[in-house]
Amino acid sequence: MVSVLEVMRFFGLGLLGIIISSVSHARETAGSVAELVRLETKVGEVAAKTMAATVALVSEQTGSSGSGVLVSKEGLILTAAHVIQGMGEVDVYFPDGKKWPGKVLGANFSKDIGMIKLVDKGPWPFVELGKSRPLEAGSWVVALGHSAGFDPARTPPVRFGRVMSDGPGNYFTTDCTLIGGDSGGPLFDLEGKLVGINSSIGWSWKNNNHAGVDGFREDWDRLLAGEAWGTLQMNPMANPETPVLGIGMGMQRGVNGVPVEKVEPNSPAAEAGLRAGDLIRSVDNDEVNEGSDLQQYLVKREVGDKVTLGIIRGEERLEIEVVLVKREELFKSR
Repeated sequence: MVSVLEVMRFFGLGLLGIIISSVSHARETAGSVAELVRLETKVGEVAAKTMAATVALVSEQTGSSGSGVLVSKEGLILTAAHVIQGMGEVDVYFPDGKKWPGKVLGANFSKDIGMIKLVDKGPWPFVELGKSRPLEAGSWVVALGHSAGFDPARTPPVRFGRVMSDGPGNYFTTDCTLIGGDSGGPLFDLEGKLVGINSSIGWSWKNNNHAGVDGFREDWDRLLAGEAWGTLQMNPMANPETPVLGIGMGMQRGVNGVPVEKVEPNSPAAEAGLRAGDLIRSVDNDEVNEGSDLQQYLVKREVGDKVTLGIIRGEERLEIEVVLVKREELFKSR
């Protein structure tokens, strides 16, 4: 087990500088040097608590590598689906340099989540699962991962930052600095609980996507059973698991709102009575001025959620309740 002092030596005084530069933008600010030091100590404690369970994943079969984290004493490992794509077996490297064989189980590529099981029984070091949906912009988080691949000369680097935004879907973004090799690595809250898995690196190293741990909970049994499904999408709006209304959006210059150009047959929108020609002005009392507003709102909701659309139909103002459905379910027969 890595001591707090060793962890603090590893990333040294640099963390305090990161905290100072970030603190003015965080939801919960640290207003004094004492609070900054306490926050730095907390990050060190999280790293010390979780370091031993943060592993590197290397495939001789595909030549690829990434990161993962153990979540049970029996050896279950969570990672990103794209890290284990095309793999059947994987070498699992621990921070102390020891290597153990792992078997690839299931993956949901739409959520970019995957599961591995160590072949040996253990017991293994592991971390506790937290919750991702309660995270808010400004929440402090700690990212680990085997940056640039496994290196026996160092432990996984510790990165500290905050949540930038939630959504779309099961994803959220942080400003934790990540590079290649960090994919599949863990993201923790300040209690040391796992809240996400590093998914993809954005245009900036400090604007990165993470798959929420709540998505693993929803698909746990299927992942454990070895199922693989879904499609990786660079555009999250086209994700087959994205919740949709079942409409075609139009454009109308100089008009605030989203014109309904088409209503898909047998869609939730059609069942709720939405019509072509309606103008959507709000969702759950939040104003909608254009199509992107509506899309951003919907992808942060869940399939099965009910949303109330405020619409204008001719001279009438109406409210229509619509149940969201998966994109793939709506279009699978077409």
